[in-house]
Amino acid sequence: MHEEGRLWAAVGIATAQGPRPENQDFAAAWLGSETERRRHGLAAALADGVSGGKAGRVAAELAVASFFDGFYAQPATIGVAAAAERVLRPYNRWLAAMGRGETMAHCATTFTALVLRGRRAHVLHVGDSRAWLLRDGRLQQLTQDHCHAHPDRRHVLLRALGLEDTLRLDHQQLALALHDRLILTSDGVHGVLPVRRIERLLAARRSAQADAQDLVDAALVAGGRDNASAVVLDVVSLPAPGHDAVAGDLARLPVLPAPQVGESVDGFALDALLSDGRLARVFRATDTLAGGAKVVIKFPQVALLSDTAARAAFARELVVGARIDSPFVGTALAVDESRQTRLYGVQPFHPGMTLEARLAQGPVPLAQALRIAIGLARALAALHRQGIVHRDVKPENVILGEDGSIKLIDLGVARLPHVEEAGLDEIPGTPGYLAPEMFGGEAGSPATDQFALGVVLWRLLARTWPHGQAEAFSRPRFRQPDPPSQANAALPGWLDAVLLRMVAIDPASRFADMVDVIRALEGGAAVERAPLRPLPLLERKPLLFWKALCAILAAALIVAVVWR
Repeated sequence: MHEEGRLWAAVGIATAQGPRPENQDFAAAWLGSETERRRHGLAAALADGVSGGKAGRVAAELAVASFFDGFYAQPATIGVAAAAERVLRPYNRWLAAMGRGETMAHCATTFTALVLRGRRAHVLHVGDSRAWLLRDGRLQQLTQDHCHAHPDRRHVLLRALGLEDTLRLDHQQLALALHDRLILTSDGVHGVLPVRRIERLLAARRSAQADAQDLVDAALVAGGRDNASAVVLDVVSLPAPGHDAVAGDLARLPVLPAPQVGESVDGFALDALLSDGRLARVFRATDTLAGGAKVVIKFPQVALLSDTAARAAFARELVVGARIDSPFVGTALAVDESRQTRLYGVQPFHPGMTLEARLAQGPVPLAQALRIAIGLARALAALHRQGIVHRDVKPENVILGEDGSIKLIDLGVARLPHVEEAGLDEIPGTPGYLAPEMFGGEAGSPATDQFALGVVLWRLLARTWPHGQAEAFSRPRFRQPDPPSQANAALPGWLDAVLLRMVAIDPASRFADMVDVIRALEGGAAVERAPLRPLPLLERKPLLFWKALCAILAAALIVAVVWR
């Protein structure tokens, strides 16, 4: 069994001799111990011995075994590519020397390996075996065949282990996502099966072993005349993303002036401008490399944001998007390192409008407002469970989806646990939603998020501000506000109590945490949904009740006196 939050992959390996007299393919995987996976990762490799030479099987098997033995003995600090070079370079020289002798004359082998370390996959490759990625049903070839370009000479290798004394090993890396499927195949598979056929077989999504075997069987049924081998790795779980690793990945990206509608950036066609704010310009875009999927792409405004601050903001969004699994919190989409050429962030596109735009349309019915309030409280509860403080809760950062969804977005100023903050020259957040203690130096806490949510709900339910609308660079005059029902008489008394407590000036007077806020909102909402008996006249119009009662008693008194 694997532990949640740790690197783990299910592995399937299949190979067949086919009509050849010997199987010169060799494939294996090394899952290792928990310590080995944390330091070096887990690995799979496939080698295809060159059939024109002697001892092709020996060359292939020794290549894979030498790689595993040597790679896990290297220091983890030197990186995957450097470790692989250290191991395979001497093996390549030895194999090339043996190929000039009689015993293993002309021996050589292809070599393709996958190393999964942290939240990244590293591809090491020489020859014409292939590595693939299946993500969201789409198959992508990760390697380039090192063989002759002429169709009649495709079987002639230009690069392989043992072909020359100098090793030329391709290396690339990509960000991993849960449920990614990584594949290795020998040319006995992909040389026979069309790419779309391989894609359909892998998209069946049975076990890794069953689908690896299906690839090999399909190649032989299709008339394959070579050995056929396949390795399938299914990413089952990934470690939580580390902020330092994400920030390190973004550090290489240049911060450029924000583009305009109609431009294309790294395959993202910018269709429409969603917002052009002080710190970021946001577009709706089409991902032309992912089947036309609609996304939101955000670029930093370089005029007002330093490179350091921009990278810090985008790193926060990537880390939070990967760590938080809540339907009420917006996620961030990782972009492959080989694709992204400048700093930007990508998120799923949710058709709808911001809460600020909805407020501009007029009052929100109480039942809908309570549903929004509870959704936002659940979003903050999910963040706080991970030690994350949003610090910029406001209606502009809430998306009301056309499908009824509620999402809290924009985590660029979020406070992350164990992450030292740098580059913040002003109080994070938006004036008018900042808790009093943030003006006194508090960097942000669950209590300040609760205060900001209380202001949002005050605007949503009472259409006013509890402490007045603050201007930029000014501090509101905090005082005990009047109950929100004075601005909206339709609000029940229990909502007065909840909102007054959320925006209390003293943090100790607020709810203990967001779970208590959710309980208060859901409890009151349940009362609102319950069928209520008609209110008696005494509760509906007490003055009229007492006037009527007095009139009845006076009339009764007069009748009694006359009667006597």
